[in-house]
Amino acid sequence: MQQTLNTTLLIIGGGPGGYVAAIRAGQLGISTILVEGQALGGTCLNIGCIPSKALIHVAEQFQQTRHHSQGSALGINVSAPTLDIGKSVEWKDGIVDRLTTGVAALLRKHKVQVIQGWARVIDGKTVEIEGADTRIQCEHLLLASGSKSVNLPMLPLGGPIISSTEALAPKALPKRLIVVGGGYIGLELGIAYRKLGAEVSVVEAQERILSAYDAELTQPVLESVKQLGITLYLKHSVEGFDAATHTLQVRDPNGDSLKLETDQVLVAVGRKPNTQGWNLEALNLDMNGSAIRIDNRCQTSMRNVWAIGDLAGEPMLAHRAMAQGEMVAELIAGQHREFNPTAIAAVCFTDPELVVVGKTPDEAKAAGLDCIVSSFPFAANGRAMTLESKSGFVRVVARRDNHLIVGWQAVGVGVSELSTAFGQSLEMGARLEDIAGTIHAHPTLGEAVQEAALRALGHALHL
Repeated sequence: MQQTLNTTLLIIGGGPGGYVAAIRAGQLGISTILVEGQALGGTCLNIGCIPSKALIHVAEQFQQTRHHSQGSALGINVSAPTLDIGKSVEWKDGIVDRLTTGVAALLRKHKVQVIQGWARVIDGKTVEIEGADTRIQCEHLLLASGSKSVNLPMLPLGGPIISSTEALAPKALPKRLIVVGGGYIGLELGIAYRKLGAEVSVVEAQERILSAYDAELTQPVLESVKQLGITLYLKHSVEGFDAATHTLQVRDPNGDSLKLETDQVLVAVGRKPNTQGWNLEALNLDMNGSAIRIDNRCQTSMRNVWAIGDLAGEPMLAHRAMAQGEMVAELIAGQHREFNPTAIAAVCFTDPELVVVGKTPDEAKAAGLDCIVSSFPFAANGRAMTLESKSGFVRVVARRDNHLIVGWQAVGVGVSELSTAFGQSLEMGARLEDIAGTIHAHPTLGEAVQEAALRALGHALHL
């Protein structure tokens, strides 16, 4: 006999957006059920953001140790290191397990009922759990099913053809790896694998890597990639893979065919909203391309049906999903909220790291703004020197008329941690004088933020 549950809020998907919405709803006393078919934490905690940063850290530590084994300028000398990738993966899995266990504990604490299973939408108020003979009736339905990797028909996954999921849990390291896709996922993993000792090539259809970012910002990454010995095949298209000869067939810009030998091919050509396989079409919602169309309160075209995160399209960022989830819970509780951030930081964990918050110089120009653009190089920053990392810079974009800051960009070691300061300055409506007049601790990378503002005002102190 079918069991029927009733709740105020039903959330489909336990990723960053879904679980944050559930926790906040629980805090606000809203009766909430969360349905998740796989592990709590979604792509981000299990097979995305967190495990990739763990693997990147392992790769960086291994490369540094290997560097010291060849005689380092710091005077540190060690014998040549070896790598037990099984142990590395075990360490990474331990972090993931602690985080997902923590999410489960928070949901329990706030009295959220978690149902393990695959949801199937019946209508805007009703969802069934496949194979569990359970039906859930709700007042509000929050869709937070996330996104999935885009597959290439000529490179079906399996065997030597892998996605980022398999790349983050290697049982052994390949001698040769070809990454298809020169965006942030492909480059983050490609650089990590190269530091772990694999021969890495990147095949990219565009004329440069990280084409979503401007060329000036990505130049230090390009230099680093070349220095690491990663081979780039730019403006090359993939045609297929021959399993018998272990070769990837690609076509060069002149139309000639090349055969590249490899042990594994990592397909990293992007992600798309996860709209298939759970009867979403039954709701007949307005779509925005492959994503669900939402308004500035994350409402869909159906009353009391909400959508957040990757399912609602770009930017596909975990922190955006979290902020949207928190807001939707508060709206359901009767609070007045709108999702209207001044900027959402985008961070790329390559070597060196990239951060973009707000408008780039090109975007400011396209918006008709007359702006001052000013950069300060890490080569003139004492802290960067002590970290052996002098490449990169901080760049500020501010209106010429009133000095209001409209954007920040940075490339360099550890600049992901500057994203908070960048985001806060934009949200608080800071002007160049505000940043220039704030005393920044010395020696820190953050001094480059102050110096970029000072330079925009015409009086950088250390340049």
